Amino acid sequence: MLLHIVARGKIGRSPEAELVDRFLARIAWPTRLTELPDRGGKLPDLPANSVTIALDEKGRALGSAELAKTLEGWRDGGKREARFLIGAADGHSEEVRDGADLALSFGPATWPHLLVRAMLAEQLFRAVSILANHPYHRDG
Repeated sequence: MLLHIVARGKIGRSPEAELVDRFLARIAWPTRLTELPDRGGKLPDLPANSVTIALDEKGRALGSAELAKTLEGWRDGGKREARFLIGAADGHSEEVRDGADLALSFGPATWPHLLVRAMLAEQLFRAVSILANHPYHRDG
């Protein structure tokens, strides 16, 4: 299953971009990062049998193990792509939120989109590591 991050705004060359690249490169599953303009710019068509996850402060906060189980269920259920949407400064439109299969939150705080990319990339790496029984994630 492809793990696809679609983010509004350009990250450019920055320490955050290096961190995102570092985590995405370590994920054993296929990954992709697509950047869209802050405003406008149509989302790429979603392949059939895929899921959309909108990162939203009002979404559901999942622990790392729970995110891993969710990804595992989608993968084992034959989903082709899990698309993670990161909005611009004003967040997502009502249409995007309503159309998402899951609204995912990193807590009630508002995070800069550059950090959200890095946090998401790390959590995806951690989730895939959990599923592979890799020691990167330790329960205690």
